[in-house]
Amino acid sequence: MAAETNCVHSAFELAEANDSKWNSHPQIFLEPIEKSTDLKAEVMKKVEETCSCTPARAKDLLLSFLPVLKWLPKYKLKENVLGDLMSGLIVSILLVPQSIAYSLLAGQEPIYGLYTSFFGSIIYFLFGTSRHVSVGIFGVLCLMVGEVVDREVQRAGYGLESSIPSRYQIDVYLNSSTLRPLTMNQTSPMLCDRSCYAITVGATLTFIAGIYQVAMGFFQVGFVSVYLSDSLLSGFVTGASFTVLTSQVKYLLGLDIPRSNGIGSLVTTWINIFRNIHKTNLCDVITSFLCLLVLIPTKELNERFKSKLKAPLPTELVVVVVATLASHFGKLKEKYDSSVSGHIPTGFLPPQPPDWTLIPSVAIDAVAIAIIGFAITVSLSEMFAKKHGYTVKPNQEMYAIGFCNIIPSFFHCFTTSAALANTLVKESTGCKTQISGLVSGLVTLLVLLVIAPLFYSLQICVLGVITIVSLRGALQKFGDLPKMWRLSKVDTVIWFVTMLSSALISTELGLLIGVCFSMFCIIVRTQRPEGQLLGWVPESEIYEPLPAYKDLQTKLGIKVFRYEAPLYYANKENFKSMLYKRTGVNPLLELAAKRKVQKQKLGEKMTSSNRNPAEVSVQLVTQPLAFHTIVIDCCAVQFLDTAGIHTLKEVHKDYGEIGIQVLLARCNPDVRDSLHRGEYIKKGEKTVLFHSVQQAVEYGCCASEASWK
Repeated sequence: MAAETNCVHSAFELAEANDSKWNSHPQIFLEPIEKSTDLKAEVMKKVEETCSCTPARAKDLLLSFLPVLKWLPKYKLKENVLGDLMSGLIVSILLVPQSIAYSLLAGQEPIYGLYTSFFGSIIYFLFGTSRHVSVGIFGVLCLMVGEVVDREVQRAGYGLESSIPSRYQIDVYLNSSTLRPLTMNQTSPMLCDRSCYAITVGATLTFIAGIYQVAMGFFQVGFVSVYLSDSLLSGFVTGASFTVLTSQVKYLLGLDIPRSNGIGSLVTTWINIFRNIHKTNLCDVITSFLCLLVLIPTKELNERFKSKLKAPLPTELVVVVVATLASHFGKLKEKYDSSVSGHIPTGFLPPQPPDWTLIPSVAIDAVAIAIIGFAITVSLSEMFAKKHGYTVKPNQEMYAIGFCNIIPSFFHCFTTSAALANTLVKESTGCKTQISGLVSGLVTLLVLLVIAPLFYSLQICVLGVITIVSLRGALQKFGDLPKMWRLSKVDTVIWFVTMLSSALISTELGLLIGVCFSMFCIIVRTQRPEGQLLGWVPESEIYEPLPAYKDLQTKLGIKVFRYEAPLYYANKENFKSMLYKRTGVNPLLELAAKRKVQKQKLGEKMTSSNRNPAEVSVQLVTQPLAFHTIVIDCCAVQFLDTAGIHTLKEVHKDYGEIGIQVLLARCNPDVRDSLHRGEYIKKGEKTVLFHSVQQAVEYGCCASEASWK
């Protein structure tokens, strides 16, 4: 009797200490740290920390805002300069033809693509924290910009061509050209031609996207990118690549058809292509075929032997030079009416502010562009930082890419971000720091000041081929699908949904659909998670799911249950049904059966004088339960809402009414705090929370022995 009394006394002492660590040895009490509840004091402390200004803090702010001031003075010239120069030159060789080609995708003249690449490289050199990212023109963003530009150009009343004088007149004197602005009111779209109005729309859209990105950096909402998973971004880029490819087919065939915008633009474009297939320009088709015949095998060779090649073969530049010479000396425009790039002026246009009247029309479109540009930049930055052992700051990256859009928008540029293909080339050719980006920008400047007019005879179909070949990486993602399916079926479905919606509906809606579907998958997985009974690993305190491992043991009379999700309003019924199913006891049904038996006992009358009342009582007794304690392992329950707390209280009450105690183990501090605030443990009740499953099991065994004795 003394041992029995001591066991019960210890159990009651433990119940009074909700946060104690119970076992058969001396008890350990964990006292929680009191959290400050003075909201005003906390706010004032944060304000003082943020607004305090000391020389040291001012220096830190300046260095964090302009990272180049921190790393450039420490630049190791002998170790890094050769790799930076080499990678900068090679990237610029690829960047020039790509800039000209992607300008068409954005609905702009080639010169504006060169402007964009130049300013993007220089500004990211000043503000960026990644050593390897190459900032320039990204095909998917160009597509999104081009769709907005075409829509606004059509709203303004421009057709495919316009004879209205440009705001800028190009005066050609022998081999040089200058740009002279006309003195006209720039707020009226009809005072400049289609090309002029297109870059006005593109620059305004870029300005708003940059404002969004800087605002997100200021409010430190870089966490937004976590909602764009790798599978979602990959599916979006692949789907948008189909739209990019479709938009370039007309250039390969030499067709003069308008770009289709809106929902189903991919299907509409292909319908227009086949309707006008009889107008195909044979010269452009032959040129496109020859360029593909050179570019695709060379790209494969670069990929296969990249470990042996010191630098990738500059095939795009060679193709551009050869195609320009062939077009010029063969007079392909005059003889076969082949479309060419036309005159590309040298120098810079005077800066001008965005068209403020266009902001309401493009503000919504800029949201998706801002998020995609930031997500691509941060993803690439973190990937290469992890590979090379340094860190990047997501919020500073948002500032950097925001300024790469805001500042160039005053200089006739369109949206920019990190470019995957050029970043891979940059990293593989020995890049060490952003000095490489500075070199690329200076080479692009040389092209802008001297070389640009030499591309006059370059056929448009060659630029289309360069754009299509650059999509190889995105389209090759289909080869990764079997591996992705084996790793995660849910991620594969997200990839397919995002890819198909981006390709068949539209790029903006495709991104939105992908995000919504991804969130829906998360909700479904938390709404109907798994719940398993656990078994004990012999000679340890480890508990694992019974269906997953062999040779696990169970304690007689105790069921250990683990729920693999937070407990909230959407899955509370699933939690209860899973618990009832795994334990094999539904307390509501058991309680109803018990009450029915009691009712029958009270209403039973002796119908025969020969029947013994004891026999009747024996016939009406319910079957005894196989266990007396349920331990719920809450290690996977990250949080509880009000419905979750009420659910646990109901489970505790319902099982208690049929003689089964419910114990909670391994609750994190937030869950424990929610349980205390929700009065899960009321004063006077002998219910405890345990820090381990083993403690709860031992408590259940001891309490059962005490009550049995």
